[in-house]
Amino acid sequence: MSAAATPYSCLRLITTALICAVMLCSVGSPATANTKYAGVVVDAATGKILYADHANSRRYPASLTKMMTLYLTFEGLEKGKFDLATKIKVSRHAASEPASKIWLRAGSYITVKDAMHALVTKSANDAATALGEFLAGSETKFGKMATRKARSLGMKNTVFRNAHGLPDRRQYTTARDMARLGIALRRDFPNHYAIFKTRSYRYGKTTLRSHNRLVGKVRGVDGIKTGYINASGFNLVTSAKHDGRSIVAVVMGGRTARSRDAHMRDLIHRYMPKASRDFKRQGRSMLVAKADTSLPIQAPLPIARVQDVEQRAFEQSTVDSVTTSSVPMSATEGWSVQIGAFPDEAAATRYLAGAKQKLGYKLGMMRQSVEPYLSSNSNVYRARFVGFSSKSEAWAACAEMKKHGFSCWASM
Repeated sequence: MSAAATPYSCLRLITTALICAVMLCSVGSPATANTKYAGVVVDAATGKILYADHANSRRYPASLTKMMTLYLTFEGLEKGKFDLATKIKVSRHAASEPASKIWLRAGSYITVKDAMHALVTKSANDAATALGEFLAGSETKFGKMATRKARSLGMKNTVFRNAHGLPDRRQYTTARDMARLGIALRRDFPNHYAIFKTRSYRYGKTTLRSHNRLVGKVRGVDGIKTGYINASGFNLVTSAKHDGRSIVAVVMGGRTARSRDAHMRDLIHRYMPKASRDFKRQGRSMLVAKADTSLPIQAPLPIARVQDVEQRAFEQSTVDSVTTSSVPMSATEGWSVQIGAFPDEAAATRYLAGAKQKLGYKLGMMRQSVEPYLSSNSNVYRARFVGFSSKSEAWAACAEMKKHGFSCWASM
């Protein structure tokens, strides 16, 4: 201790330490008996884990589920399947959902825009179910759709059964998977992501106010979502950007909303300075394999360059990272094979379909994936087959594709 230290300064240090200890215990930490707690902080530019505590342990997502409901809604909007003014008919099942809700009546209609805002602000379960049924046809079908999308985003430890997050023992996730989803929302839908900043929304004669108390009150925070059921405790996914740095943080299992928010503030304060600077520059070079920024438009990667690309991708895969489809994937997350990049999603989809038809059984049960990437000059859609369980399996598939005239490269 400095010779200049005074009894008053010592008292301040002791008091601060006690406050921090009380705050951590009220949320959960390795030293407590709170078995619901899990947390993670991710550098959104590089995928590097800055903090993790039970990040891969199964937890109930509660209303964080609505992040996936919104992801699929944004996707439908981007594909032109419907627009913000499209009216959704409210089923009896949707209207009967328990609060939190906006008290929709069976047989009434709500626009896609109003339903989206009801999820972001009020976390309305009736609006979430209406959206889920609209997107997939039924709650059961929505659960399957959402789980498939989760897998395509690298969320291997997540299963969805509904669109709202109300209790279901079969519905689970991890803090790390929720971070993946948060990053994916920011990356894939920049034109829609701003909705998560909404602090209030006028619906009819009612003003819906956001449950997310950090937006507008913590520097750099721009969303994303809160959640609570008794089985999960108080959950929160937060995105924050400041001074060229960007993180996504997840807290699950808070004992109260206040202690959860306080813990999130502390995580942002502690780990934002440790995130890499200049998100725009590093995001382009680290969120995807380096060669993606130079993939030719309307054609697959030339064969002569595939081995160099594979080697760089393999070297990057050793980074301890949280992954969405464009973040370097760890060895436990599986491999993908990219066969081309195109200026529009339809062209990428057609190319994948043609490859699947030509190769047939040789691709087995591998899934097709079209992944958007914003380069410095234009949007690029990457055509990939995903779900390979090992490096050898992915590279063998790539070798088979080359025999049939397809350029490709495998990566984690």
